[in-house]
Amino acid sequence: MAHSILNGSLWVNCCDFWRCRARFFERLWDTLLLMTRDWAKTSGPVGLRRLVVTGLVLALVVCGGSGFATAPDAAAAPAVLTVEGAIATPLSLTAEDLDKMPRATATLTADGTTTTYEGVLLYDILVKAGWQFGRGMTGKGMASYVLATARDGYQVLFSPAEVDPMFAGAKVIIADKADGAALPGREGPFRVVAPQDKMHARSIYSLVKIDVVKLRP
Repeated sequence: MAHSILNGSLWVNCCDFWRCRARFFERLWDTLLLMTRDWAKTSGPVGLRRLVVTGLVLALVVCGGSGFATAPDAAAAPAVLTVEGAIATPLSLTAEDLDKMPRATATLTADGTTTTYEGVLLYDILVKAGWQFGRGMTGKGMASYVLATARDGYQVLFSPAEVDPMFAGAKVIIADKADGAALPGREGPFRVVAPQDKMHARSIYSLVKIDVVKLRP
């Protein structure tokens, strides 16, 4: 799962970077205000020159800092999982949307650690998107696949028949919680959990998109 670990590290480092930038500008602002107050009391041309220079620096901080301040706000926007392709109703799902759907759990053991994940069955998400399971899927619909894509472009495949209770009925979950809490930064905001797999290469982190593809339209 190296791709997911890399994604998570970059995400955490980015958030830390913006937080450090914000603290830096706050401290610089306070320092310059104190300098301005002191220099304004200084008489003569030297004090005036210092006041002018300080005013220019303060203006740059205000203009430049406003741009930096927008980055944390943008990062805090709700994450969206898109569902598209050969479906009747494309979806853009947030964690709040998943909370309103039927919930399911699955246990996954990796590297000697067992974790209970909570989320929504891939089956229920595809039903919400208008995919026809059961007898509605027989015929051309059987030549279809579900493509799950991670933030870094890593992709895995599932067959709709795998998750259909009338066929294999595999319990594939799109998870947003682990052991009752939000997914760790390196895994979130969404991940695939396929506990039936003997290897976990399809239980990918940082899921951003689900595509349904029909090979025989």
